[in-house]
Amino acid sequence: MADSGRMSYLDALAVLERRRRDEIVVTTMTCSRVWAYLSEHPELDVSFGGCMGKASSLGLGLALGRPGRRVWVLDGDGSLVMNLGSLVTIAQQAPANLLHVLLENGVYEVTGGQPVPGAGLADFATMARAAGYRSAYRFDTLAALEASVDEVLAAPGPTFVTLVVEEAGAAPRKAYPPTRQALATLRDRLAAA
Repeated sequence: MADSGRMSYLDALAVLERRRRDEIVVTTMTCSRVWAYLSEHPELDVSFGGCMGKASSLGLGLALGRPGRRVWVLDGDGSLVMNLGSLVTIAQQAPANLLHVLLENGVYEVTGGQPVPGAGLADFATMARAAGYRSAYRFDTLAALEASVDEVLAAPGPTFVTLVVEEAGAAPRKAYPPTRQALATLRDRLAAA
């Protein structure tokens, strides 16, 4: 657990990775590098590393295109602020297989730590619920997340989860494959399934 009272970025994502089975996971920005370090199924990961704000849109497309497969989107607060309209679009399409996880650290970490507009003020889970997501949760501590993660993962989607985390800082990271390569690998994997 982090000293700030927030979850560490790595610990929060590790809770999800321990429960992952065969879900497609779409990541962006900092999430991409930390998830790549943790992921035991990189063939099912699609990093949208350089496409700030677009992971939720890609995740929606995958969820609609593969309704029999769960899709997780690992998003950042800076990224979501750049594409808040995706909340309404996702809610309108209502994919039952979509889990949208927001790692909220209050900064644009990849670009130098500038504050995200509304940091500490905006309640993204409330926004998602108001947009029409079926379920929305917010977790400030690792203990609370661990106690409720199974309920969250069982909820019919679209489901939104805010995880209030520290900056990733020195969290272990790994390079992720280019998006084009990740999509080709995922396509091949899904075609063989």
